[in-house]
Amino acid sequence: MLDPEKNTVPERLEKIYLMGICGVGMSALAGILRSMGYKIKGSDSNFYPPVSELLLRLGIPVYKYSPENLKERPDLVIIGNVIKRDNPELLEILKKDIHYLSFPQAVKKLLLRGKKSIVIAGTHGKTTTTALISWILRRAGLDPSFIIGGIAKNFDSNFYLGKGEFFVIEGDEYDSAFFDKRPKFLHYDPCLAVITNIEFDHADIYKDISDVILSFRSFIKLIPEDGILVYNRESYILDLEAKKSSSWIISYGTEDSLWYVKDTWTEEGRTFFLVCKEGKEYMKLSTLLYGRHNLSNILAGIAISDYLGIQKDTVRHAVEGFKGVKRRLEHIGEKNGILVIDDFAHHPTEVRESLRALRERFPKRRIIAVFEPRTNSSRRDVFQKSYVFSFDSADIVMIPEPPMMEGIPEDERFSSALLVEDLKKRGLDAYYFPDKGKLLSQLLKKTKKGDIVIFMSNGIMENLPRRFLFSL
Repeated sequence: MLDPEKNTVPERLEKIYLMGICGVGMSALAGILRSMGYKIKGSDSNFYPPVSELLLRLGIPVYKYSPENLKERPDLVIIGNVIKRDNPELLEILKKDIHYLSFPQAVKKLLLRGKKSIVIAGTHGKTTTTALISWILRRAGLDPSFIIGGIAKNFDSNFYLGKGEFFVIEGDEYDSAFFDKRPKFLHYDPCLAVITNIEFDHADIYKDISDVILSFRSFIKLIPEDGILVYNRESYILDLEAKKSSSWIISYGTEDSLWYVKDTWTEEGRTFFLVCKEGKEYMKLSTLLYGRHNLSNILAGIAISDYLGIQKDTVRHAVEGFKGVKRRLEHIGEKNGILVIDDFAHHPTEVRESLRALRERFPKRRIIAVFEPRTNSSRRDVFQKSYVFSFDSADIVMIPEPPMMEGIPEDERFSSALLVEDLKKRGLDAYYFPDKGKLLSQLLKKTKKGDIVIFMSNGIMENLPRRFLFSL
């Protein structure tokens, strides 16, 4: 049985054990706790880059789930939201009566005290926005702490414990743990908040868009009256919810927002654009990133920076030197004239925007999209019809059978084969593959010099992007 009295921080705290340590957020927490001087170990079922490289570099031991791992009793266990109630290691923890917390509980109780939290939430774009705001504050000399849901290239890390007053953290709307079904972002006491958009996702825990809206509404209510909410006005739902906030609101995105972008063009691998504030030119900028969604993320970062009084030149240099986040339109190599990109896109909107960004950046090159439906939502049929309109910017689409389908009720399962049929009906050159081995074989046959191959998944996809690159 779960014991509420054990869902606390013990008086004596030296050894901390993290279950599900290879999640991006959990690995960041492990790293930041280690930098605070705690002895850290953890367990998981999978161990792959880029998180595995980070944990190895930090010297944090990682084990497969087993009760044997707890022979040396930890003072506290942090339980990731991937952990199910019947996990044998968890049962051993409960048997031994060890103190435990969820990931966001640990963040709040161990990291956020005495800090002003800047929480970045939203269905899409929060990882890049969190990384950028952290980078701008670093360049401004504010020495922020941060936890990012991806490996930020400028830091080569997803965490940092700074001495400054601000803690920048990605606020996820997913639930906290099997014993704590509240969204993670409700734990973080936002002083300043950014919301990038609100769309339906996480079909395993949310019934519909109304259910998602309720969570974000609760988050907005946490922002104090003397705090601020920076929000993307391009999201109609978000615009309605933001205007109910009792805090000061700052809008960006559309031309009737406080902040917006105009006059964009691409030159020598950079995107140039003009940022406007209240209808007047604010600054001209360039970025290594591309795509409308990334310009939107940059606007959010500029709005926060302006509110904090950071000098324009500091912001400009930070934005122009920002390298982005691994697995977000990440160019992992080019061989024989074929560019290979690894991307985290999985929601229909993200897939559409990533491919649109590629088409705008490389208008004359052929784009081959390899998409793996892997998330709890994309393995269900909730987005079956939406995905049909996500691939218009691609020349060839390849979709394998989704993994881990045994956990999805048969009448709710997504069908890759049906999606391919529907894409073909719309005139797209699309292919279905029952396994990734056959996909790789056909991909190697179809690619030619000048092509761009983008792999899109929230998982490692059996290391397919790098296997393909190696095979060229």
